[in-house]
Amino acid sequence: MKLPSTKPYLIRSIYEWCNECGYTPLLSVKAIPQVDFLADKIQNGEIIFNIHDSAVHNLVIGNDIISFSARFGGVAREVVFPTEAVKGIFAREVNQGIAFPENDAGSRSYIPEKSEIDDKNKLPKSGKPKSDKKSKASLRLVK
Repeated sequence: MKLPSTKPYLIRSIYEWCNECGYTPLLSVKAIPQVDFLADKIQNGEIIFNIHDSAVHNLVIGNDIISFSARFGGVAREVVFPTEAVKGIFAREVNQGIAFPENDAGSRSYIPEKSEIDDKNKLPKSGKPKSDKKSKASLRLVK
């Protein structure tokens, strides 16, 4: 039996620690082709999001998906990406937090297709895609 990842739990705990200490939580996310990130915000293959309560709305840190709405250049956008894309979370003021290792080439993880990310109806608040009882679950190898 495969154990669930500790990554989403660690992200949530560092996020809560930042809030309790009055720090600004920054989330480092790997730019992946399945997610339509703002191209001008991507540097060195990653994008840094300020996920402080004053910067984002409706933040959901689920086990599989992280989502929130925020303004970029005055334009409101919905941001949704897989938890596996998170490279780290840290407090801006003290530069403390946690960095996650890159996935091994042989590891398997759930990365949603762009159509799943775009269709908010397929993403319940738990952060997991709704499953149809008749369809079989499928995984794909992500390198």
